[in-house]
Amino acid sequence: MSPDADAADTCDTPAGNLLPGTLTEELRAELIAFRRDLHRHPELGNQEFRTTAAIRARLEQAGLTPRVLDIGTGLICDIGTEPGAVGPLLALRADIDALPIPDTKTTPYRSTVPGRAHACGHDVHTTVVLGAGLVLAELAHAGLLPHPVRLIFQPAEEVLPGGATDVIECGALEGVGRILAVHCDPRVDAGRIGLRAGAVTSACDRLEVALDGPGGHTARPHLTTDMVTAAARVALDVPALLSRRVDARAGLAVTWGRLESGHACNAIPQHAELSGTVRCLDLDAWRAAPDLVHAAIDEVATLHGAKSQINYVRGVPPVVNEPVSAQLLQDAMAARRGAHTVEDTEQSLGGEDFSWYLEQVPGAMARLGVRTPGDVSRHDLHRGDFDVDEEAIAVGVEMFTACALLVGRWPQAVLSQDPPSAA
Repeated sequence: MSPDADAADTCDTPAGNLLPGTLTEELRAELIAFRRDLHRHPELGNQEFRTTAAIRARLEQAGLTPRVLDIGTGLICDIGTEPGAVGPLLALRADIDALPIPDTKTTPYRSTVPGRAHACGHDVHTTVVLGAGLVLAELAHAGLLPHPVRLIFQPAEEVLPGGATDVIECGALEGVGRILAVHCDPRVDAGRIGLRAGAVTSACDRLEVALDGPGGHTARPHLTTDMVTAAARVALDVPALLSRRVDARAGLAVTWGRLESGHACNAIPQHAELSGTVRCLDLDAWRAAPDLVHAAIDEVATLHGAKSQINYVRGVPPVVNEPVSAQLLQDAMAARRGAHTVEDTEQSLGGEDFSWYLEQVPGAMARLGVRTPGDVSRHDLHRGDFDVDEEAIAVGVEMFTACALLVGRWPQAVLSQDPPSAA
C-alpha cells in the first residue's frame, strides 16, 4: 500500500523543500486576511452568496474558471485539466457555511452578523482549499503539476442531510478518482494533523417524537394515559432498550435534547414531544437504526398507552477514511513537516457530510490542528468563542499541494484500489 520511496520523505526531517508549492509570505498574509474577511461575514447554509462571490473572484483573478453550482451557492474549479493531463481528478473539498450562534470573541475579525459565526472552522477549510488552488494554478502554469485537481467549495454542511448531496447531484464528482478534506481540531496543535484509516466520525440523524393520549385529571391517572410518565419512560427506556438490541461496539446512542409536555400542575396533558439525535459509530448499524429506533419507541409508548408519531430525519453516515487516501495525506504531511507532525486520532461522535462523497469515491479527511502550542484554554467547536491559530492555514495549504504533487508519482495499481467496505 505504501508509495514509492521517492514519493515522499517519511523520516522526521521534512523534505518539503524538495517539493514545489510552499507558500510565500505574501500569500500567507493574503490568505489570513481572506479568512478574517469570511469570519467577519458568516453566512448560513444555502445562503453563502457573498462567500461564493469572494471565492470566485479570487480564483478568476488567478486565471482559473470556477463554476458556481446550479443550486446558487458553492462552486467547483478544475486545475491542470489541459490536454495531456494524466489520471482522474484529485478533489479537494471545503465547506463554506457558518452556524446560527453568536460570536462572543473580542477580536478585530469578530462576526459582524448578529447570531451568526464561523464557529466550526469552515472559514479555515475554505481558505485552505482556496490557497491550495492558487498555488496549484501557478504550478500548472509552470508545467509542474503532474495530476489534475478539482476544488470543491460546498454549501450547507451544517444542514441535514448536508449540502454534499446537492453538490454530488450537480456533477461535482464526475471524473474524480479521489477526494480529500480537512476539519479543524482544537485538540491538536497547529503545525500537526490527526489522522486514521477507517471511521473518523460518526453517523448523525435527527429524531422527533410526538406522543398523544386523551389527557385528564391528575387525581385520576388510572382513567387516562399518564402522558408525562409515558414521555419520561420513552426518554429513559428507549436508549436502554437499544443498548440490548445493537452490538455495543456499534456505539448506537440516542440522546435527547428536548422534552416538552403539559401546562398545568393538576392536568394530565394530551400531548408530549421529544427530540434528539441518533449517533452511531458503525455504518451497518446506522443503516439499520431507523427500524430499530421506531420499534423501540412504539413498544415503550404502547406499553404506557400512548400513540406515537416518529419523524426520523436521516443525517449523514460516518466518514470512513480509505487507507490509501489516508496514507497519501500522511506522506504529504511528512514531506512538508516531518513524520512526527502526524498523530493518531480517535473516532469522533460528531457528524460530517464529507461522508456522502466517500459513498461514491475513495478519500480521506485529516484533522487539522488549530490549537496554539502551549495554550491550555478550551475553545471548542460550535462555541461562540471558537478561534484558531492561523498558522494552520499554511499547514493545510502545503499539505494539500504536496498531495497533488505526490499522487502523480504513486503506483497506479495502488491508486486504483477499491475503497474498503463499511468500517
